[in-house]
Amino acid sequence: MKKIKVLFCCMGNICRSPTAHGVFEHLVNQHQLADMIEIDSAGTHAYHVGESPDRRSQSTANKRGYDLGYIRARKVEAEDFHAFDYVLAMDHENYRNLTQICPAEMNNKLRMFLDFAQNFDEREVPDPYYGGANGFEHVLDLIEDASEGLLNNIKHHHL
Repeated sequence: MKKIKVLFCCMGNICRSPTAHGVFEHLVNQHQLADMIEIDSAGTHAYHVGESPDRRSQSTANKRGYDLGYIRARKVEAEDFHAFDYVLAMDHENYRNLTQICPAEMNNKLRMFLDFAQNFDEREVPDPYYGGANGFEHVLDLIEDASEGLLNNIKHHHL
């Protein structure tokens, strides 16, 4: 069986997308699906390439049992649309940025991550970078919810 590949994307790949990467990977491991689902994250801008996730993201995630320390920021590339089955944007601005590099025949792979949310009506994961600790908690709430929905979607359509 072909591995299903998921790429989470935000602007700098240090807050939202690595949090989604770590949370979703944790969930996939809990369901013993790591041999069937591959996860990565990237930013639409190269501001933080090679850096670890923001310390506030890591701290908030650690409190809930998620480890983000192994993740390093990278910039998304057009080739990612060929390599991944799901390219998930955290907000509309990054969605637009991704459409600029997405090959036309790959448009079906690009989605908003919160399209998979089950308990929230929000459509964007807000950038917590310039806010306080509550912003990181809310981001994690949204990501946990959408990760459950995404895994259900993958199970239903691919596994």
